Amino acid sequence: MGVPPMDGSRAGCPCHVPAGKGFCKILHIPAITAGHRRCTAARLRLACAALLLLLALPATAAVSLLDTYYSPRNRVRPVRPSTRFIILHTTEGGVKGAGEKLARYGEAHYMIDEAGRIYRIIDRKRVAYHCGRSMWNGRTALDSCSIGIEMVGHHNKDLTAAQYRALRELLAELKRIYKVPDNRILTHSMVAYGAPNQWQPRSHRGRKRCAMRMALNSVRARFGVMSKPASDPDVAAGRLVVADAELQRLLYSRDGSRAAIARYTATESNVIGPGRSAWDVARDAYNSADTIYIMPNGTRKTGKEIVNWRTIPSGTRVIIGEGDINPVEKVQSLAPGQAPSSIAGAEWNSARTVYLLPGRKWLRGDELTQKQAARLPPGTQILVGYRIDGPITARRPAFEICGLGWNEPDTYYLMPDGSLAAGSTVDPAKIPAGTMVLFKN
Repeated sequence: MGVPPMDGSRAGCPCHVPAGKGFCKILHIPAITAGHRRCTAARLRLACAALLLLLALPATAAVSLLDTYYSPRNRVRPVRPSTRFIILHTTEGGVKGAGEKLARYGEAHYMIDEAGRIYRIIDRKRVAYHCGRSMWNGRTALDSCSIGIEMVGHHNKDLTAAQYRALRELLAELKRIYKVPDNRILTHSMVAYGAPNQWQPRSHRGRKRCAMRMALNSVRARFGVMSKPASDPDVAAGRLVVADAELQRLLYSRDGSRAAIARYTATESNVIGPGRSAWDVARDAYNSADTIYIMPNGTRKTGKEIVNWRTIPSGTRVIIGEGDINPVEKVQSLAPGQAPSSIAGAEWNSARTVYLLPGRKWLRGDELTQKQAARLPPGTQILVGYRIDGPITARRPAFEICGLGWNEPDTYYLMPDGSLAAGSTVDPAKIPAGTMVLFKN
């Protein structure tokens, strides 16, 4: 295969995309990256030959797939560099609504309905956005190294016999291809974590109950997975705390029975009361526009309309919108007189909390004293669980700073003029030099 000369007018990549214009058609990364621009001919021949061979493989050799909900996002999703985990989910809704949503946003690789039909959403070689804020053994952003499988159903309900058979077949095929061991086949409830909020002062496990039944030994055996982690490595290391102790016990239960599920679901309720907050009921959907709060006097409000969560009366009923969601991380702003800890909790002074001050100034939490934090001006923007890096230059584009997440909707770009832009809205070839990147870490 011939390789164009490395003269700066053409990138040394056989896709023949000029440097700085669009995407590398083979690696599916921005063509402005140094990896696209400075590769040697020998490395390109080897890498591209291997990658083309991989792309030529069929999606699966044995499993029958339906493309009813094949996502249009496939054409813009990058090839995943590695596959270390398989993450199991429950849709929390019916097949049609879940399938359409998963396809619209490219939020899973596969979906299995109650009849055992397997739908392909995102091609298994590409990145699907199914984990959201996630961590396992210190590794974050698990979308970039995992396959996501959605089971049509609910976190507290059993799967059908047909679903068990189909999941067993699909997992056997994926394990053969990617060599993922059983103890790295995890549930979303195991890997998801939440940033500090009104009720949880630290980054915590418990953000999701998604697929929690599939953590039980007896259930896992039905789809051919015979082992699981003995404990949560991130809680053990102190990176995260436990926000739902009963859920944590359930996920790592070794009793092999379903008694833990029965105990847990017996206490589940959609009514706010003593010891049961909006977060306990709705988790990270508590402030969603699709979550409805019906007060004892009949008043109805969406999660997006509620400002003071302490005023919600006991007896308020919560209706959670259909479907499992990973909400986009929003930038929060300080109101007059508001303390940073009311947004960032105990992590207000963490290196992973970033403050954006008026005038394009920024600080990490570990650079603030308590007195300085108290004097932060109203309008200061806060992102919790983020890293800020940069600046972007001709030799160091966004992709090389934050990897595959460069164009995610909750990656943010702090432009030289002080404006903030979401990754899903930027053109990588037009991001001005000097821009800083904020991304989940």
